[in-house]
Formats: sequence, structure tokens, C-alpha cells
Amino acid sequence: MGFRPGSRSEIPAALLCTGVLTVATLLLPAAQAQARSHPWAPPPVNSCGETGFDPLRRDPEPGAPVPPPPPPDPTIRIQYPLPELVPVPMPGPLPDNTRIDPAPLPADPCVNPCPDIRDNKPPPPDPEPGLAPGVPDAPPANGGSSGSGPLPQLPRLEFQPDIEPIPVPVPGGQAPEPQPLPPAAVQPPEFARAVAPLPLPAVESVELVQQVTGRGSENRTDMRWSVDGTDLGLMWEHRPGEVAVVFGDTFGKGWEPPGAGAGDQDWRSNVIAYSTDRDLSDGLALDTFVQDSRCHAAEILDARRLKNLEVTTIPTSGFSVGDRQYLSYMSVARWGMPGMWWTGHGGLAWSDDHGRTWTKSQWARWENFFGLGRFQVVAMVPRGDWVYMFGTPNGRMGTVGLARAPADQVLNKTAYQYWIGDTWTAAAGPNELLATPLVSGTASELSVHYDPGSGRWRMVYLDLQRNQIVLRTAAEPQGAWTEPVPLADLDDYPSAYGGFIHPWSTATDLYFMMSAWDSYNVYLMRARLRPEE
Repeated sequence: MGFRPGSRSEIPAALLCTGVLTVATLLLPAAQAQARSHPWAPPPVNSCGETGFDPLRRDPEPGAPVPPPPPPDPTIRIQYPLPELVPVPMPGPLPDNTRIDPAPLPADPCVNPCPDIRDNKPPPPDPEPGLAPGVPDAPPANGGSSGSGPLPQLPRLEFQPDIEPIPVPVPGGQAPEPQPLPPAAVQPPEFARAVAPLPLPAVESVELVQQVTGRGSENRTDMRWSVDGTDLGLMWEHRPGEVAVVFGDTFGKGWEPPGAGAGDQDWRSNVIAYSTDRDLSDGLALDTFVQDSRCHAAEILDARRLKNLEVTTIPTSGFSVGDRQYLSYMSVARWGMPGMWWTGHGGLAWSDDHGRTWTKSQWARWENFFGLGRFQVVAMVPRGDWVYMFGTPNGRMGTVGLARAPADQVLNKTAYQYWIGDTWTAAAGPNELLATPLVSGTASELSVHYDPGSGRWRMVYLDLQRNQIVLRTAAEPQGAWTEPVPLADLDDYPSAYGGFIHPWSTATDLYFMMSAWDSYNVYLMRARLRPEE
């Protein structure tokens, strides 16, 4: 639902607020990092002797030689945009729903289930530090007899095209089965004032429990399911006693850190695992993944893989209503500078076979016209007769808005209401853009959970201005929300993001998944909370 152009007076106040906060966040300096580090420690090793990743900032190994700085690059590379028309078959290919029933894992957890596909040989050691290949030890000497020494080496200019695809729709592919347009189900307005804020949550301690994914993890996701690098790890109880765990962009054999990989490294936009592990104090055991071939986690939501159309499809939250599972997702059109990306739309998908296969709704979509969409990255939580939708714009610079829909109408956009100035207001006109910001400042990658033990709502997200993953609590979804309390500081975990709450957290133990960009894997964290009086 887009904003209808009009006079300046018609611009939604909440949208203006979002714009001002976004500009301010970009222009004002972020909180000054203390750049503290922790004492050196050897990398973690799992019970099979495989070396994992440590996301903490640590001092260098005592006594280790300091590698020399790399030589200066003699080439100055200048990129320039080069438009390129790219035919895009529309409606395009149908999702590949090939699925297999996975075989049981070996009784010995250190035995590889598919030795013909993956082996557990350690990766080759990094090459000795030295000059880059092809760079001479020193500039060529001057052949003259003036005695002036070597001539300075002038930099070489290299112009590199930066391809900007221009998608051009052409007929092709197979149209998905059409979904009937849901009938109008406009909900009457309802007054809902924010209640008094709760006392600040008292966080007694926060600890790193376990590396959940990747090389060296106890789950050995690289050997068992070709999940070498991944992020996010959003969770919900998809049936009694079992939690679904969904990861974002995932890479397999051939991937190496740091950061996300490329298309030739077994790229899947998302994968889903399951866990029945009740004791999280020693980590989160993953039982299996949905697979499309032996020892290979399947992509569950497809993507077109084309910049300026749809680079990837990333889930943002999951929940159950009855036996049906739902995923919210964002369709990323292109990446930008750090902390910024542009979406084409946010949407919902559902599964009626407990996450094995998924269908994207053709109607429950929130388009990102002119980049103004307020509900592109959302966290959805069922509570009572309603499903609440907490949303931010694309990127990490937006404010949090709130909407809700009857639990049996989550795929019907006309049934949604937006919380605007103490009133649940029907989804009409620009109401999505008018949603009242729930908290001050900006937020990204929200995770929201209702804890029945304490009767509290919890919100965890990355706050770039504070340089922290933070926690807020409230008595009602519309707030008032407490001020943020830090859970993880980016001075300690320099590439951390995310913070997705485990649904079996308790009033005193908050477990959440944290991603680290450098190692590009997921870690289970535990925050101990002081009981509410």
C-alpha cells in the first residue's frame, strides 16, 4: 500500500519523523567504541577436535610474530556504473520443492553421514604473510649513472565497470497457481492507549553459550547439511516440543570466512532446521534440516538472484496458527553501504507440512514504493485472537511501527489494523505510513516474544547508535516500552548483529541467537535476568 502524492501538508507525520531520524542517524557520529579486547585464547574446539570460530575481540597471541603490513597496491581502481539490460522471464520458474526424507545421523557424532560428499580434513593453512603475488620486492632500479637511486613507482589507473542490471520482463516460465483474492474484512477501530512503562529489565549477566552453526560447531552443520556459513537463526515452536530454526543466506562447500559468500559457493537464500533440545544451558542441538538431497539443506523460499529485482529472499520471523506455519520475509532488491539495503517488498509465506515446503502469498505483501514502506522487515507474534506485526523499513535506520490482524486473517491485508495515536486503525489509504513509532531511535532485525511466565513482552534488536544489541520490555505490545538495556556490546563482539529470541526462554533466562559477520555463523547467547518483583 503506497503513499498517495499530495501537498506537503499531507505527508504523514510518522514518515517525516522516520526520515528525520534516518538522516540524523547517518549524519551524527555513532557512539564511540572503546575498542576493548579480551585476553588471547586458543580458538574453540568441538568434541570431535574440529576448530571453530570465536566471535569475541581478542588480543593477539602472546609471542606470535606480527605479520608485516601488506605492500601498497600499485593500482588505483576506479569503478564506473555500466547499465546492462537483462531479460527476466516472467512469471519465472516455479520453486524447486524437491525434498527427501533424511536418513538418521550416525550414532557416533564425529562420523560424517556423507563421506562421499564431504570430508572432515582441516582446511589448508593460510599462506605465510608476505608480498602479494606479482608485486616486486622493490621498484626497478634506475639504469642511469646519476646516483639518484630508484625512481618512484607511479600508480597505475584501472577503470572497472560496475554492472547495473536493468531488468526487462519477457514472457517465460510457469505461473504459480492463482490464489483467490481474500474478501474485505475491515476491522472496526479500537482505542488502545500505551500503558505505564515497566521497571527496566535487570540483566545480571550475558554469556556466549555455543557456536551453533558452521565448521567446529557441535552441530557440525558443514559436514551434516552443507551449512558452512549462515546467519540469523529466527525461531518459533512450530509444534509441541519442537522448535523451527530458520537461517538466512547460507553457503556450503567452498565457502571461507570472512563474511557472506558468493553464488558459486552453494548459495541458498534460506534454510530451516528443527530442534527438540530443552536444555539450552550447554547449547542448542539441531536435530535435522529440511533437505533436497543427501546431507544438503534445501532452500525453502526461492529468489530470482538478480540485482535491482530480487537479490535474495530473507526470512525475518516465524510463527504458528493452529497447524499452519508462517514466515515473514523481505525481498532484497539490492544491497547498499553497510547497514543499508533496499527491498522490493515484504511478504508472508505459509506451510501446511510443518515447514517442508512453503507458498508465498500473492496478496499479503507490503510493497516498498519509493523506499517508503514501514513494514519491510517485520517480527510477527501471535497472542490471543491476534497476530501482532512489529515492523521497520528496509535497512537498519528506521523506526518501529506496529500492526495487528485477527489470527485467522493474517493473509488478508484488509483485516490489518495499524496502531496510530492510541487507536487501532483500519488498513486504508496511507495508514501503514502513519503508524506511530513505538520506541525512540532506530532499530534493526527485530525479535519480539511474549513471555507467559512474567507476563512481559520482550523486544531484542541491534541499535547501531548505541553500538549494542539491546533489550526492551513492555506490558502491552503498543507499550510503553522501557528504555533499552544492553545485551551484547559491539566493542566485545565487533561484527555482531541479530538477536533472535528462543521461544523457550523463561522469565529469568533469555536465550537468543546472535550472528557474527566476520565468521558468518550463528551463536547461542544467554542473558540471566533478575526476577521481577
